Amino acid sequence: MTTPTVEYQASAHKLEEMPPDTGREVAFAGRSNAGKSSAINALASRHRLAFVSKTPGRTQTINFFGVGKNQRWVDLPGYGFAKVSQKEREYWGELISAYLMNRNSLIGLILLSDSRHGIKPLDEQLISWFAPTNRPIHVLLTKCDKLSQSACAKALREAQSLLTRRYANCSVQLFSATVGKGVTQANSLLADWLGQKDKAPGD
Repeated sequence: MTTPTVEYQASAHKLEEMPPDTGREVAFAGRSNAGKSSAINALASRHRLAFVSKTPGRTQTINFFGVGKNQRWVDLPGYGFAKVSQKEREYWGELISAYLMNRNSLIGLILLSDSRHGIKPLDEQLISWFAPTNRPIHVLLTKCDKLSQSACAKALREAQSLLTRRYANCSVQLFSATVGKGVTQANSLLADWLGQKDKAPGD
C-alpha cells in the first residue's frame, strides 16, 4: 500500500467557509486526547501535517487536506475537553453535527478512541449523529502500544461488541501512531473508500 500524498488545503470555522461540496472526503473525529493528530500524521507519513499539541483541544477549525484529485481528509475539532468553554463546546457540537449529517461529499468517518479507555458516551453520541447517513464508520483504537497483547485483544473485542449493537455499518481495528501498528490497514481502507486503489499516485 503506497503512502498517500497529503497536502493542506483549507480551514473552516463555519460551514460556509468549507471547500465546495464535491468529490469525496473522509472525516477524522475523536475526543481531544485520543491521538487524532498523531494518527493523521502517521497515516500521511508526515510529522507536522496535523498539529500535535501537549494541550488537548487545540484544533479549533475544520481542516481540509487534499489526498488526490477532488479527494480530501477532513480533521474535525476534538471534543470533550473540559477547559473549552461550554459555549464553545456547544458551538463545535452543532458545527460537527451539521457537517456530518449534511456534507454530500463525506463518504465515511474515521473515529479515534483511546484503546485504554474504550468507546465513551461522547463517541457514541458522534456515532448517533452520523448513523442516519448509513455511511461507514471505521474506529481506530489508538495508543494500543501502551497495552499488553491480552489487553489489546480485550479492548478490540469489547469495542466490536458495543459497535455491533450501536451501528451495523461500523468496523474497528487496533492502531498505534507511535509504533506504526495498523497504519497500512487503515491507509488501505481509506484508499478503498476514496476510490484510490489501483490508481497511480496523484490520480
